[in-house]
Amino acid sequence: MIHDLQALRAMYPEPGEKARRKQLDALDVHCTRFIALSPFVVLATGNDSLDASPRGGAPGFVRQIDARTLLIPDAPGNHRLDSLSNIVGHGHIGLLFLIPGVDETLRVNGTALLTRDASRLALFAADARPPRLVIEVTVREAYLHCAKALMRSKLWHDSTRIDRAVLPTMGRMINDQIGSDEPAESQEQMAARYAVDL
Repeated sequence: MIHDLQALRAMYPEPGEKARRKQLDALDVHCTRFIALSPFVVLATGNDSLDASPRGGAPGFVRQIDARTLLIPDAPGNHRLDSLSNIVGHGHIGLLFLIPGVDETLRVNGTALLTRDASRLALFAADARPPRLVIEVTVREAYLHCAKALMRSKLWHDSTRIDRAVLPTMGRMINDQIGSDEPAESQEQMAARYAVDL
């Protein structure tokens, strides 16, 4: 078992100069362009528990106000409020932006707060489902992450796509997990239900 940072560091070489220097304290032109093209971000938060939550929308659905401020609309979800509760309780946030077809990712770390400020909400007024609130992120660190993980996974390759039919429907899996005898919702029923909230 590894119990201290010194033992951990001893197992690996020191990071190279580029790996150390690439971390920025604000969003530059490349980060800005990456966010504008991204339709998907994983939002990581923590308090008493940790949570990683997928968020998606049209490319650029996360709005950049300036070099240190991002706004993420809170789209309709399952109403568990895991991420939002963590933000209220602690405020630290990590973001991982992805662009389909691009193997590099963008990592952004900072602090977050929840706002219902009219000027912030107005930026999303034209959305099909304007948000109830906005997650306002203050950027502390931003850096591009190398392509190795996505290259290893072949995430964007057609040859690695899995047919949805290899898994039971979401309705069947949830029913099994909670011990429900209700008829399981089909994929078609789920898609129709989700279409109202997208």
